[in-house]
Amino acid sequence: MIRNERTVRKEQVLHIGRQMMTAARTAPKGRGMDIIEIAMITDDDIRRLSDEMCNLAGETGLQFVFRDAANILHAEAILLIGTVQQTHGLNCAHCGYATCGEKPEAVPCAINTVDVGIAIGSACATAADFRVDTRVMFSAGLAAQRLRFLGDSHTVMAIPLSASSKNPFFDR
Repeated sequence: MIRNERTVRKEQVLHIGRQMMTAARTAPKGRGMDIIEIAMITDDDIRRLSDEMCNLAGETGLQFVFRDAANILHAEAILLIGTVQQTHGLNCAHCGYATCGEKPEAVPCAINTVDVGIAIGSACATAADFRVDTRVMFSAGLAAQRLRFLGDSHTVMAIPLSASSKNPFFDR
């Protein structure tokens, strides 16, 4: 049997995406509190995300979001990583307030945001190990947050995945 790489490419990217989800899940978390949410979208949900990004660009005037919306249509899958908002009770003042009790609810806990960053790093390192093209996009993450793809999660970031001859997410 001959299996051409082109016929198994999407299957491979989805498999690697699942491994990236595991890497993000097992990344270290502040105080060991696992409040990270992770999902992978494909096909019609990528189109929905692109459409929402166009809406976002129209509302904000951020022209690069239109570019990113076009770029993600070349993804086989998109990993989403976010966090629920929950203080860690450290009173570390990293958020800009002296104690967790003083921090307004609308201000994210800095440790939550750091946890998302570490999970993203672990996921992207896994993609790099398998030579899958990625780019971390806050624009696509914000659109995913607006669509509630991760429920009530905040600080959502998106990582589109592709295995092609040129990384389509660096079309500058």
